[in-house]
Amino acid sequence: MKAVVLDTNILLDIFAFNDERASNLKQAIVDGSVPAVASQKTLFEFADVISRPLFKLDEVTQAAIFDQWQSLARQHDDSNLATAPWKCQDPDDQIFLDLAYQFRPAILISKDNALLHIASRAAQDDILITSDYNAFRL
Repeated sequence: MKAVVLDTNILLDIFAFNDERASNLKQAIVDGSVPAVASQKTLFEFADVISRPLFKLDEVTQAAIFDQWQSLARQHDDSNLATAPWKCQDPDDQIFLDLAYQFRPAILISKDNALLHIASRAAQDDILITSDYNAFRL
């Protein structure tokens, strides 16, 4: 099975918003049938985003959400991360490309247009970049 990298916006849908569209993906991650991967930088970004006042999550909820994701994700050391041959317009999203590139063949699920814009080039390196929550079934 291909490694699955989840952008922060997908993690928000899964763990903060309990978006019904992401329920199958969440269940597959929880039961271990999807090899979801993360790195220190992606974890840091997720922690930063869920702490923003926009989301109105208290510190206890933030910690619970973060701990759940951290306990489920297979973690990879950023210092040993291969650099993807394509650059994302948003530097904060580059880490997700690099992580998917490291674990290719891989699936990167994101709703971020800057990442989705790279999908055709990434496909040549066996990386599917998609906004489809059910792409893990491919």
